[in-house]
Amino acid sequence: MKNLGKKKIRTILNSLANEIELASKAYFSDNSPVLSDGEYDSLVKRFEKIKKEYPDLATGNDPSTRIGDTASSAFTKVEHNIRLLSLSNAFNQEDVLRFDESIKKFLGLELSDPIEYMAEPKIDGLSLALKYRNGHLVTAATRGDGKIGEDVTHNALTINDIPKKITNAPEFLEVRGEVYILKSDFIKLNNSQEAGGQKPFANARNAAAGSLRQIDSQVTKNRPLRFFAYSLDGIAYSLASSQKKLMSVLRDFGFIINRHSTFCIGVDDLIKAYEKISKRRDNLDYEIDGVVYKVNNFNYQERLGARTNSPRWAIAHKFVPDECFTKLLSIEIQVGRTGTLSPVAKLEPVEIGGVTVSSATLHNEDFIKGYDNSGKKIRNGIDIRIGDLVSVYRAGDVIPKVKSINLAERMKGSEPFVFPRFCPECGSKVEKLENESVNRCQAGLSCRAQVVERLKHFASKQCCSIEGFGEKQILNLYNLGWVSTPVDIFRLKSNHGQYAVEPLEELENWGRKSAENLFASIDKSRNLSLEKFINALGIRYVGEGVSLILARYYETWELFYKKMFKIVGGGTAELNELKSIDGIGSKSVEEMRLYFSENENQKLVEELSLEINVKRLISKNISGPISGLTIVFTGSLEGMSRSEAKSSAEKMGAKVSNAISSKTDILVCGLAAGSKLKRAKDIGVKVLTEREWLDYVKDKGHL
Repeated sequence: MKNLGKKKIRTILNSLANEIELASKAYFSDNSPVLSDGEYDSLVKRFEKIKKEYPDLATGNDPSTRIGDTASSAFTKVEHNIRLLSLSNAFNQEDVLRFDESIKKFLGLELSDPIEYMAEPKIDGLSLALKYRNGHLVTAATRGDGKIGEDVTHNALTINDIPKKITNAPEFLEVRGEVYILKSDFIKLNNSQEAGGQKPFANARNAAAGSLRQIDSQVTKNRPLRFFAYSLDGIAYSLASSQKKLMSVLRDFGFIINRHSTFCIGVDDLIKAYEKISKRRDNLDYEIDGVVYKVNNFNYQERLGARTNSPRWAIAHKFVPDECFTKLLSIEIQVGRTGTLSPVAKLEPVEIGGVTVSSATLHNEDFIKGYDNSGKKIRNGIDIRIGDLVSVYRAGDVIPKVKSINLAERMKGSEPFVFPRFCPECGSKVEKLENESVNRCQAGLSCRAQVVERLKHFASKQCCSIEGFGEKQILNLYNLGWVSTPVDIFRLKSNHGQYAVEPLEELENWGRKSAENLFASIDKSRNLSLEKFINALGIRYVGEGVSLILARYYETWELFYKKMFKIVGGGTAELNELKSIDGIGSKSVEEMRLYFSENENQKLVEELSLEINVKRLISKNISGPISGLTIVFTGSLEGMSRSEAKSSAEKMGAKVSNAISSKTDILVCGLAAGSKLKRAKDIGVKVLTEREWLDYVKDKGHL
């Protein structure tokens, strides 16, 4: 990647993010996947790999911090008591080994110490959370975006595998599991669909999701839905000491547990379980797309906690994706919001894993030429040409990718693909800067494609969530000259008055109702959380994850903007404070400084702040005597790893920083504390040893 340049890397990230977002919507919201699970996972894996290497180049539309999709307006929304997280993925033994090592490192264990796991088949279905009060099922909700799901209680009550009443249950119980359809039942269901003149389902997972998310529960009742339970939330640790014992608890409550779950000790056992389940895959009467590994010990699970959107104590080891050959018909170039030119392969349609694939990502110019992002040869240095017979696979069973070329079938006289040196959208010069892997249009906001993509990002669900304002609608308004900046969105009514609806309803993709709904959605989006507002600005390397970290630290837009303004003015203390925030990389810091240095951006955020009520971030479930304290850890800790110490402090409501400043409340010192200890003493910061810190939080009632 080092030889590709920042611009190219940003382009790759943006392109990947856009592909992932479209695939996620099709999968979670529309129940109509455009990619296999493998393809999707592969895209996410590539995104995360690049983001890890270049954290400051991360796109604002960060799929790695997103869980599922927003709840449909057709259902009552349900807030989950405990967030439903998604799983990180492993694709090979090396990934599994790194997962095991990361757990040991976090817990402060020796690499030779064996960890107990449970290996469970990963059911390809729809996640469901069941709430019981006094043994009675009261609520069933889909995952949604992890925070807010859809109330499908009336449909869940029709599923025989879900107990309606549990005996000997605690007062409150939340069970989580997977709704699915047997392969044999899926065939019968599709035959019935076709016989009735209805469109057949693409696969069993979509059939299950579509059946559960029915407005009419009678439709759901007639669908052969099943349910596997796999976890309890809230009180699980009080009912069992391990994942293995929890399975017995769930079984005693009357739930069906997957009988192929396997107890494992160490990585070797995990791989053996994976291979065993993989061999059974074709003989199972339900779809699985991998094996889930969970740390067995609940004490370890609790200590490990979670990242932004996934638990540290679990991972999904995905199966190797299917692939097949098809003809490359053409290569199209798409322009992203930062000017990135992304090549897309248009293919002769081919079915892979039950999904028809007609396009695939080609990543960037170097990939087409036969090189990876580090400049090393791939495919033995063979380039990709129009007319080639290419091997296509669905990465992670979701996003289609080109893997190899059948050189023996290459047409005589074929020519290497020439990447455009001028933007296909605006005709401006395209440049590939040093150390970047992407080609980028240099026109900025003079390029229509970039303007539209930035507006799409601003209106997306991860930002302002303006419903009914997709690409087609944005293009309509842009072509009318009504919208070219985010501020214009909020001033549509004031600029065009009551007559704004009339010209819209006569345009393609519009109607009076859709126009009225748009204005209603715009008004709704005027109340926006701080993290979404920061993300909506589209600052490079400041995606959902970084935006949330910033929002948690600064809490209000006023304080955040004040600090940024001081940094632009040369404020050293404010700059060092920003750099010290745990999880904020140097590239993110620099891009924020550059963004707020531009007069155009200053004007934009000031005008937006007049149109939007940016809400203070209020952290739920994080309150107590040490909430709001700024803690710095230094030296080698004996009782826990540095990562665990930071995680536990944050769980108790504290802010964790990497540097000592006048804002620091406590410095916790391990062995061999260095300059931070001296600095703390010089400015009068309270200093505690590791033992004193543990006693301190214990006295406060947290340990």
